Amino acid sequence: MVRTKKVKASGKFGAGYGTNVRAKFVAVESKQRKKQKCPFCSNLTAKRKYAGIWQCKKCGKTFAGGAYYLE
Repeated sequence: MVRTKKVKASGKFGAGYGTNVRAKFVAVESKQRKKQKCPFCSNLTAKRKYAGIWQCKKCGKTFAGGAYYLE
């Protein structure tokens, strides 16, 4: 998978889908792949397993939340 600094993860789509769609994709995907704050232990250790399912690496709890990122 080829990525460049300018387009980040949307580089895999090439020139397809248009600039705005690819920019929105980068905004959502980069936020979902970061570690989020766990609501139970308040550490930045929650990671997305599936859409809406999150797991904290520290306390081991699995919980439901937002599809792409916790708020």
